[in-house]
Amino acid sequence: MPTPNSSMNPTQVNFNSPRKFRTTLKSKCKETFFPDDPFRQFKNEKPLGKAKKTLQYFVPIFEWLPQYNLKMFRFDLLAGITITSLAIPQGISYAKLAEIPPIIGLYSSFVPALVYAILGSSKHVAVGTVAACSLLIADTIGSKVSSKDDPTLYLHLVFTAAFITGVFQAALGFLRLGILVDFLSHSTITGFMGGTAIIICLQQLKGLLGVSHFTTKTDVVSVLHAVFKNRNEWKWETAVVGMAFLVFLLFTRYLVGKLHKGLNPISIEYLNFDAEYLPYTLKAGIITGIIALAEGIAIGRSFAIMNNEQVDGNKEMIAFGFMNIVGSCFSCYLTTGPFSKTAVNYNSGCKTAASNLVMAIGMMLTLLFLAPLFSYTPLVALSAIIMSAMLGLIKYEEAYHLFKVDKFDFCICLAAFFGVAFITMDMGLMISVALALLRALLYVARPAACKLGKLPDSTLYRDTEQYAEASGPPGILAIQLGSPIYYANGNYIRERILRWIRNDEGNGKAVKHVLLDLTGVTSIDTTGIETLAEVLRILEVKHIKMKIVNPRLDVLEKMMKSKFVDKIGKESIFLCMEDAVEASYDFSATTEKQGFEEQRSGVA
Repeated sequence: MPTPNSSMNPTQVNFNSPRKFRTTLKSKCKETFFPDDPFRQFKNEKPLGKAKKTLQYFVPIFEWLPQYNLKMFRFDLLAGITITSLAIPQGISYAKLAEIPPIIGLYSSFVPALVYAILGSSKHVAVGTVAACSLLIADTIGSKVSSKDDPTLYLHLVFTAAFITGVFQAALGFLRLGILVDFLSHSTITGFMGGTAIIICLQQLKGLLGVSHFTTKTDVVSVLHAVFKNRNEWKWETAVVGMAFLVFLLFTRYLVGKLHKGLNPISIEYLNFDAEYLPYTLKAGIITGIIALAEGIAIGRSFAIMNNEQVDGNKEMIAFGFMNIVGSCFSCYLTTGPFSKTAVNYNSGCKTAASNLVMAIGMMLTLLFLAPLFSYTPLVALSAIIMSAMLGLIKYEEAYHLFKVDKFDFCICLAAFFGVAFITMDMGLMISVALALLRALLYVARPAACKLGKLPDSTLYRDTEQYAEASGPPGILAIQLGSPIYYANGNYIRERILRWIRNDEGNGKAVKHVLLDLTGVTSIDTTGIETLAEVLRILEVKHIKMKIVNPRLDVLEKMMKSKFVDKIGKESIFLCMEDAVEASYDFSATTEKQGFEEQRSGVA
């Protein structure tokens, strides 16, 4: 007697021998570390061509420089001059947030910009310092060394943190571990930036109100307590000055500090890896490194999408890494691709990363000839600059969008926002990431599954909850599993299948066949296979036949290796749901016929 599917289905399930371990390992490693297939461009190339493309891949300036022309330069020149004008006040202001000399902020827009112009793969990213990381550096390193009591040691530790950030970022890029940055979800970044903007704005009350004594803590409660505790130091003059530019020039008395002429001094000799301070520099370097990568890569990709282009995240990690490694050796602190500067660069019409080169030249000229002029920038002016920049980081519309679309994402956003604002920046970030990971674990532990029914006048089987007109065939329970089957969700899947059977039987529907559509099951472990084997045994006791539909290659190979295919039988594994349903009808008809003949023989 032919097997049920052999008489109806010309295309059989492929039961070829499982692939060797080396083959499967190579395939999984490629999908994990090289999902973008970066080596496709080297195929069919001669040795010289491969060498050329390798150089262009790792040093992107050699990719766009040969096609560079005067027309492109005009756009890059304009964009470079524009972002230079933004880099000067931002550099000074964010250096103030990091509690380091303001000249360091200008240094940090010179050397790193040169490095990124050579190694960066994005046309639009404009590098520079960022407020959130600046404040986080001050908060982390300041908990060990005071920037006021020992400013020299504090500055050296800031350089060391930048060096650690660079090594960490470059290592992630070379090892193709950009997946780690993906754990910082969009909702986490939105909440983190919003919370950071709030505490930064509140900290500027010190400058706006002219308060001399202030807290070193960053949470909202501590900052507001310090503001009102020292209200006897409030100066109404500075408050008015913060609102009117001409007035503050007459009244303010607090200056930034001296800005000396000259280019970045070498600071490699000042990197401090003393065991006493290493935990703090490591913490500052790694946390800010992850945040800087997430922000910089996300921003680069966002602007690339607008032009229907792509940005290689791993190449960006390498560029950011070397940018911070080299920068830390030349008196720079952490730099990345800030949103405000990148948006200005994009809107100014930049065509290549050469706009960063123009900015570097502009900063070089500023450092050589104009730096002392900025020594007289009032503290209240810097506070106003910082507050105006920070207000743009509070994404009210984005938070409302999260609330409407996904309440759990909104909760993750709120956790980051309130954690940063009322506890600490790193705790807020960790709480939000923990919630995001919890959600991912819930997806694994409680995978998507649905009951399938056939749509009228078609061969399509769809979710009966989504399509009310879809109905299940009589005596057949069709179920679709939509995620990997692991040790974490095996029990749930077993109980879910049995519950569907109980529900159908409770509604007076006899279940004779259970069809499991595994199209969405991308992988399975030994516990998952044992779960399916247990379900098979339970159904056999209930005289219910179980069939498997469209198992993926990796899943089918493990089923064959574990002998599960032998237990259920190759004739019970099908390529599509329609074949499995027809085979079930055929099996039922054959069984009924055999039962009828046996009954007739017994009577005779």
